[in-house]
Amino acid sequence: MFAYRWPLLIALSSILLLQLTTYWVAWARVRYGVKAPAISGHPTFERIYRIQMNTLEALVLFLPVLGLATWFGNPWIAGGLGTIWLLGRIAYLFMYVHNPGSRGPAFTLASLAQIALLIQAVIALASSVPH
Repeated sequence: MFAYRWPLLIALSSILLLQLTTYWVAWARVRYGVKAPAISGHPTFERIYRIQMNTLEALVLFLPVLGLATWFGNPWIAGGLGTIWLLGRIAYLFMYVHNPGSRGPAFTLASLAQIALLIQAVIALASSVPH
């Protein structure tokens, strides 16, 4: 049971990351004078908004594969890959806001971790199917 705590902590941390980006967008709206429902205006606001949307889009795929890889595969490996994904997304956030062109390596790191989670989930599910 203890092995599941790490992936659960990563899941909660990734949700917290999304929540923080939501607050960051609200702050940026005030700071740069972008009134809702507008999503364009100041370039820094637009980058912060895109970070929030990209995080949301990534979570839609990440959370299910993290859960499947944890439950049906090895929770320690899932937790490790989830940690890599989370750190990649945090690096992506900082790189994107300061220089959007520099976000590639962080995006790639998070994407590879997510693909590895997907592979682990598929293999684990395939091997658990009765023959």
